[in-house]
Order: sequence, then structure tokens, then C-alpha cells
Amino acid sequence: MTKKIIFLDVDGTLIDYEQKLPSSARQAVIDARKNGHRVYICTGCSRAEIDSKHWDFELDGMIGGDGAYVEDHGKVIMHQRLTEEQVRHVVDWCTERGIIFREECNSGMYICDGYEEGSLQARIAYMKGKGADVPEGYRPPLPSHMISGANMIRDDVNKFSFVLRSYQDHLDSIKEFPDLKAGTWGGVGEAALYGDLGVKNINKAHAINVLLDYIHADAKDAIAFGDAKVDIPMFECCGYSVAMGNAGKECKEAADYITDDINEDGLANAFRHLGLID
Repeated sequence: MTKKIIFLDVDGTLIDYEQKLPSSARQAVIDARKNGHRVYICTGCSRAEIDSKHWDFELDGMIGGDGAYVEDHGKVIMHQRLTEEQVRHVVDWCTERGIIFREECNSGMYICDGYEEGSLQARIAYMKGKGADVPEGYRPPLPSHMISGANMIRDDVNKFSFVLRSYQDHLDSIKEFPDLKAGTWGGVGEAALYGDLGVKNINKAHAINVLLDYIHADAKDAIAFGDAKVDIPMFECCGYSVAMGNAGKECKEAADYITDDINEDGLANAFRHLGLID
């Protein structure tokens, strides 16, 4: 079998929405790499968020920040960041409007004053929308890689995420920041809970092409796995695509194959279906 290059989205694909890694998914990645296939994660997360997960298995590298960062075997191949001028513009815009935001950097996730309380309902809605069991009155703690009290005017920002007070905040951000890529992400049915702002003309597909070129691989030998609309460009640039059983409708319609839910051994079952593992 021709050796494949596998690109895995993280949340909802490799790990579930409660940040748990199915044992079958872990073993599937290990066995696929033993069989000579390359496995990369391809995620909206930045390096600090991935490092915080403490996985006990190796990968061949990662694409992070929705395509802003590319790494192969520890070597940085590409890292595109917002300029300090762009960062200042976003910080000022959010602050003036009372919008809660965070800066996603490889060194950490830097949060504005009031982020823990101001993002609480969005964080709970995200967990519920993705199927997590959230007890009444539960207040999810902030992860350790979220850092408060830091200088928010930085030169290492991959992207911003901000809590939407209404969808109008996203529409306003498109007009305010024509030099940035504006998007949304969130809960059930991909309902918009957050807006985000990142480097223009950067996405997972662009980053995959950069990586494939670097390792001298052909896109026809690349397989993409995902669960959300943001993964569709990744599907379109790879030779084959797999949507998780828990994926959104648009994601499933764009995929070549639909596997089982993440917590029903979906990743491992797809690896077996494709002959990546026995």
C-alpha cells in the first residue's frame, strides 16, 4: 500500500468535546505510524493548547491556528502571525465595545480582563452543543494555558477569538477588519458562539499544501479527517476525506466517507476501512 499522509482535526475528531482521547483512536494513530504512514494534526488550536493535552504518543507534526502554523518533526515550516498594528486594532475595537476576547499564540492563550466570567455562558453552550453532559450550575474552569494579566499588544498572535454578544458582532468585524480573515465557530449545528480573526488568505488547505510541498508528497496520497465546516477546505485539497459520525451536515456532505461517532471508535474504524491499520 502506498504510504499515506493523514491529517486529523482535533476537537471532535481525535478527541471528544470533553477533551477525552478514545483509547481506540490513540492506538489507531500509533499503529498507522508503525505501518509507515505519516500522521499530522490539523487544528484551529495553537501550539500551547496542543502541548497542554499531554498526549503520550508521537505525531509527525502539526498544522495549527487554522493554518497559520506548520511544523514537521519539530521543525517550523511556516508561521504567519498578525502584525502588532493589527493586534492593537483588534484589542482596541473589542475593548471599546466591551467584547470579551482572547489571543491565541504558540506561547499561550492570553485572555482579556473579565474573560472567565464573560465567556462562561459561551463555554457552557459550546460544551452542551457538542454533546457534553454539563450539570446544572457547573462552571467549567479555564485551562492552564489561558493566561491573564499579560500585555495584550503582542507580536506572536496567530488569531483572536471573541465572544459574540450577537451575530452582528461578526458582521461588524468583517467590515472593521478587511485585512483579516473573519469567521465564526460554536455549538450545535455550528451555531455561532464566537467570532475569530486571523491572517488573511490562510486556512487548513493552504497549510496542507505548504507541508505536502515540503515533504515532497502528492495530495492524492493525503487523507483528511474532520467534523466541522472549517474542515471542508482541508477535504477539498486532499485525495480522500472522512467525516466523523458526529460531524455537522455540511461537513458530511463534503466528505468521501462518513465513519462512526468519535466515541464509537469512529477514527479507528475509518483507519481500518481505509487499510491504514489491520
